[in-house]
Amino acid sequence: MKKAVIFRFLGIVLLAVGVSSLIFYYFIGRYILEDTISSMEMTISVVDYSLDYEGNLQEQLEELGREVMEETARITLIGLDGKVEADNSGVDPETMENHLEREEVAQTIEKGSGSARRYSESQEKKFLYVAKLTQNGEYVLRMAVPYTGMFDYLGDVFPVLLGGVGLTFLISGFAAVRFSNTITHPLLEISEELGKVKSEGLHFDFKHYQYPELNVIADTTRGMAEEIRAHMQRLEKEKRIRQEFFSNASHELKTPITSIRGYAELLEQDLIPDEGVRKDFLHRILKETEHMTSVINDILMISRLEAKEAEVTFSMVKIPALVKELFESMEPMAAEYKVKLHQDCEDVELYASVQQMRELLSNLISNGIKYNHPEGNVWVEAEKDGEYVRIYVRDDGCGISKEEQARIFERFYRVDKGRSRKMGGTGLGLSIVKHIVEYYNGEITLRSCPGKGSEFIVLLPVKI
Repeated sequence: MKKAVIFRFLGIVLLAVGVSSLIFYYFIGRYILEDTISSMEMTISVVDYSLDYEGNLQEQLEELGREVMEETARITLIGLDGKVEADNSGVDPETMENHLEREEVAQTIEKGSGSARRYSESQEKKFLYVAKLTQNGEYVLRMAVPYTGMFDYLGDVFPVLLGGVGLTFLISGFAAVRFSNTITHPLLEISEELGKVKSEGLHFDFKHYQYPELNVIADTTRGMAEEIRAHMQRLEKEKRIRQEFFSNASHELKTPITSIRGYAELLEQDLIPDEGVRKDFLHRILKETEHMTSVINDILMISRLEAKEAEVTFSMVKIPALVKELFESMEPMAAEYKVKLHQDCEDVELYASVQQMRELLSNLISNGIKYNHPEGNVWVEAEKDGEYVRIYVRDDGCGISKEEQARIFERFYRVDKGRSRKMGGTGLGLSIVKHIVEYYNGEITLRSCPGKGSEFIVLLPVKI
């Protein structure tokens, strides 16, 4: 890359020098031409002043040519009708063709002066012709000199130009190396930092560079590293949660299976002669089986919610009617725990699955009943909040400590593990609640104080 930058830089310099040389050639050429024309006009004026138009004009021009003019310079006196009256070149004017249509002559007759450049067939050279009207206005006095423009000065200009180009390339080459280092060196440093991924992880120490584009690369890489690090942390957390889930799930299933197996072996071997004890064992087997079924159903529900593969039928769910239905079905449980149920719901509804809303509310209400005290209360309230429905499930039961609130929605996590198992809980209820809320892109928050109760606040969109 460094060589490419240097060669590209020198190529640009070469192009710039070439264009500059062409511009220089054009403008200097014009300057030399204008300066030469000006000098020739002054010479013509001197010759015009020196001529005696009453005398022999041919002899006067020949004498001026010998004594004053350079051998290559030619002076011609032309009448306004285009006829050549005199010429210092030694050619008989009578033999010369009419000059009226010559460009410089026509310009002079029209404007008072004129000039032209053309190739002379007789002299086999390119000449510059400059003409002016004489003072008396009766003739056109023309001067011609060989003219090749810049080529006349090329011998003097070329060494200087070549030296300037060489010096320019030398300075440009040095500047190109310095410039390429300002680009390649930071890129090498960034590359070295990126090489730490294999050995030191994703912690980069990029410098601040003079070019914003290089800082963009460094900042983008640093941002990507942060995202990767956060993603890896999430993966680690998910891995830990998954391991805990499998461990807890196996424990939740292993315990009832062991109990069922023990009771079944005793019954199979007819070691329990008492009919009452046998019925008690059968009752325990059925109870453990029901617990296992609940655990498996809850696990499958969470799995479907996470994968968003649950077969869901949506409809407009009226929250007050659903809460009333749940209260009626949970009245026996509330009576058993001596807990009173209270409803204060506005006439709100949302587009959702009735089954999922029933699962969400029943888990929250049943927890409020189970983790309460005799003569306790559970309140359910609902209200419209713009494009959302806000549902409150509140109790005045045992409450949850700050330390445990952070883990309350984890799978199989129980605040009171012994009490939860006795009440037949699977430890997945609040995890299901959270997954249902997330399924609808909603929010759930908890406010609780030990000994004063808990309040779950669910925010769900009216339409998904």
